[in-house]
Amino acid sequence: MGRGDLTNAEWVRLEPHLPASGLRGGRWNDHRRVINGILFRVRTGIPWRDLPERFGSWKTVYERHRRWSADGTWDRILCAVQADADLAGRIDWSMVSVDSTSCRAHQHAAGARKKKPRVPKKRTTPRHHRPDEGLGRSRGGLTCKIHLAGEGGCRPMAFLVTPGQWGDAPQMIEVLEQIRVPRPQGGRPRTRPGHLGGDKAYSSRRNRRYLRRRQIKHTIPEPKDQRANRKRRGSEGGRPTGFDSEVYKRRNEVERTINRLKNSRAVATRYDKRAYVFHGTVTTAAVRLWLRG
Repeated sequence: MGRGDLTNAEWVRLEPHLPASGLRGGRWNDHRRVINGILFRVRTGIPWRDLPERFGSWKTVYERHRRWSADGTWDRILCAVQADADLAGRIDWSMVSVDSTSCRAHQHAAGARKKKPRVPKKRTTPRHHRPDEGLGRSRGGLTCKIHLAGEGGCRPMAFLVTPGQWGDAPQMIEVLEQIRVPRPQGGRPRTRPGHLGGDKAYSSRRNRRYLRRRQIKHTIPEPKDQRANRKRRGSEGGRPTGFDSEVYKRRNEVERTINRLKNSRAVATRYDKRAYVFHGTVTTAAVRLWLRG
């Protein structure tokens, strides 16, 4: 077993959720070696062609990662390992925090074809495909942004990939809507945390109305300009927003989650041309964090 490969304990957790192997044509044979190759590339960020020979053909490793990114297999695996963690009581639902991080795009990430990609052997568009490929110009140059919701144990619950110049507040609702942890023993998926934390960037009347409607307590500081505008309007401006400085200290948990994700070099710097492939890369890194517990 090489450095960074799946341990036996991690493989036992992961194997039940993988697509069935040994089917006609032998398409999914030897999952463990191929997944170790995918994890090696995600961790190091090297070109696919430079994968060590112990992982087999680099094209086999790349194609499996691309297919699983396109048809949503990585997303289903992430939901499954989250469900196992929730069943074992390893998810801290007491507070979920939201934040975003910018990822500098490598020059190889630019120049994707304008033609819509297709799921292999299917006439459908891959999940998470974006016409803009999730790339945009921001102050740091060509970048993309990961909007993320993390639980108290410093593991990602849901995330969204957008161009780098997109704001944080408009993406909060969409990120929270993606939190769906199935319950293997039956019942509706769990979607609502006990508390939500966010910085000033997420302070908006739209976001606060959404959180109140879903009965989610939240700690989001109010910027000075919004506070002054509320006071200027008098009684029409509404009541002051509540803020608990002690609860707000827990917002560091989502920042630590981002740091753990960006320990994977293929996440910290984007090398993938297609947005759906990069989404699969981030999902793979998230799955590894959940397997480690």
